[in-house]
Amino acid sequence: MLRPQNGFETLTTPALVLDAAKMERNINRLNAHATNLGVTLRPHLKTAKSVEIAKQLTGGINGPITVSTLAEAETFHRAGHTDILYAVGIAPQKLPRVQALRAQGCDLVVILDNTAQATAVADAGVPALIEIDCDGHRGGVLCDDPTLIDIGNILAAKGVLRGVMTHAGESYTVRGNDAHAKFAELERSATVRAAENLRAAGLPCPVVSVGSTPTAHAAQDLTGVTELRAGVYMFFDLVMAGIDVCQIDDIALSVLTTVIGHQPAKGWVMVDAGWMATSRDRGTAHQDVDQGYGIVCYAQGQVIPDLIVSSANQEHGILSLRPQSDKPMPDLPVGTLLRILPNHACATAAQHDRYSVVPADGGALQTWHRFGGW
Repeated sequence: MLRPQNGFETLTTPALVLDAAKMERNINRLNAHATNLGVTLRPHLKTAKSVEIAKQLTGGINGPITVSTLAEAETFHRAGHTDILYAVGIAPQKLPRVQALRAQGCDLVVILDNTAQATAVADAGVPALIEIDCDGHRGGVLCDDPTLIDIGNILAAKGVLRGVMTHAGESYTVRGNDAHAKFAELERSATVRAAENLRAAGLPCPVVSVGSTPTAHAAQDLTGVTELRAGVYMFFDLVMAGIDVCQIDDIALSVLTTVIGHQPAKGWVMVDAGWMATSRDRGTAHQDVDQGYGIVCYAQGQVIPDLIVSSANQEHGILSLRPQSDKPMPDLPVGTLLRILPNHACATAAQHDRYSVVPADGGALQTWHRFGGW
């Protein structure tokens, strides 16, 4: 049995483990790319939901951030962040919370894609970006739709039109840098075209915001764009590895688990991390390689060849070798500590209230808290 390191034996499993050295490497990679492209990076904190990680992403300064809930906006504002984009279409009933934050000195900006939202937002005096549909993935107005100008006029009349934004969610469905670069150009061209149409109508459009983790890393030219957004890049996960945005070794997040039993006749090893610890997410199921509920590693982080979490109950994980594998089942006695690399870091992190952080210098484990709610 390989001995665990970094104090893992002191943790109650399942536990969420964060490799700070890998996270720093991932952060530096995208920071450098954004700098080379000449745009501001506005990291999305929906995955991390941690004040400590926000400091890592912004270099300890009050840089621009993106959030997906008002609970995130409120928490990060209390921590000192004042430049915040709430990147989910605004529900009018939430505007009083937005106004309260703005009254406290937070420059909180919302997004919208229809005239009903625009009217409510304009009446509330809240600044907004118009969401542009660049790939048919989710919400947004098409860049040449006359509704864009209607929305712009409503917002501009009250002085709250900040610009346009988009998210190429369909980039998750393709693999490889070249394919992601094409989606990055869809983002750029759609938002720049929308900005040009607004300006041609005599409306202001200072902000042109684009981004998804795949397109942010693959973008080659962001002429006309002012800012770039991405979320899961600080951790990465098996979905991102499966579409070649990162390598397995770049994944900074894992779930520590303990072997609790065996079913030799079935080729199973039982662990105490079920879907309550790893999540129900099966995001790799339709990729070239199905990773089950996650790849299994030794406690030190080395991937165990062909061993995956093939099935999961609420608090039980079932480990087995991939079908047709010719690798031997490793000897994993009861009590052995293992780590599971997640399919979807956002969903896995959401199952936990803290990170057990392995510092970049290899020192003692640290605890960083994370939060949830809306």
